[in-house]
Amino acid sequence: MKKLMFLFWLLSCMLFLTSCASWDVKTPMPTARSSLSTCVLDDKIYAIGGGAGYSRIPSVEVYDPSTDTWTKKGNMPVGRIFLSTAVVDGRIYVIGGYGVGGYLATVEEYDPVTDTWRKKADMPTPTYAPALGVVNGEIYAIGGKSGSTFEPTSNVHKYDPRTDTWTERSNMSVPRHRHSAVVVDGRIYVFGGKERASAPPLSSVEVYDPLTDTWTLKTDMPTARILHCAVVLDGRIFVIGGGKYNYGQPYPFVEIYDPSSNTWTTGKNMLTARTFFAASVVKGKIYAIGGSPSGSWVTVSSIVEEYNP
Repeated sequence: MKKLMFLFWLLSCMLFLTSCASWDVKTPMPTARSSLSTCVLDDKIYAIGGGAGYSRIPSVEVYDPSTDTWTKKGNMPVGRIFLSTAVVDGRIYVIGGYGVGGYLATVEEYDPVTDTWRKKADMPTPTYAPALGVVNGEIYAIGGKSGSTFEPTSNVHKYDPRTDTWTERSNMSVPRHRHSAVVVDGRIYVFGGKERASAPPLSSVEVYDPLTDTWTLKTDMPTARILHCAVVLDGRIFVIGGGKYNYGQPYPFVEIYDPSSNTWTTGKNMLTARTFFAASVVKGKIYAIGGSPSGSWVTVSSIVEEYNP
């Protein structure tokens, strides 16, 4: 009986917290875009690359949540969409994507102190929209579309910024494209995506342990989706937005995964349903930036929404 009462109390608390959560509109990004990437450094969000219509935007714009303002920084050397970013030791690494010449293996390192860029060792395979996770100062590039087959891949490659080298690691259980990945307690959690270009979206979740180089399946997402974002807040993973199709009505849904219990709960919907957007966390709040409210990557927005749980 005591255990049942405790579970009821816990569920009541979770429902109360969900009801208190809110989304608020913030200052728009100066350059409207979709298919961008964001990352956080010194409590500021760097919005990098992406596209507007059929262009490839090299611009870097930095959002300061404490002042709700944007600042422009030095452009990337290679403009691209469907790029991925990661932060290691105060530097930002931009990996893969799609440029004027097609799929990219290009890796570039940004130094925010000097506002300069340096080219680094290419990925082993040109890859469109890999998902990234950083563990112990090393970047894991997971899945995406391969430049050799133009189909989703299950490949995993590890990049060590200290030696500027790439190493192949164990593949995921299935190929994934337009998926998402985050790190909790030294493990990389991967959500959704598509197994083939013509396939429906996946609801499956798997976790990678870099220490053992192994993958384990977890409880499926309640909503299968692609083109979503996943972020970590207070040890829980928030899976936000996305949709069922490459082009079509986006989802506003927020679903929250607890790695400790391998369970899902429902969060508060975004104000603006979107695909092709980016999301980051600063000081306990989630920021959803840019993307496409129409579901088409050629229709772009500058919308910024802040989620306060």
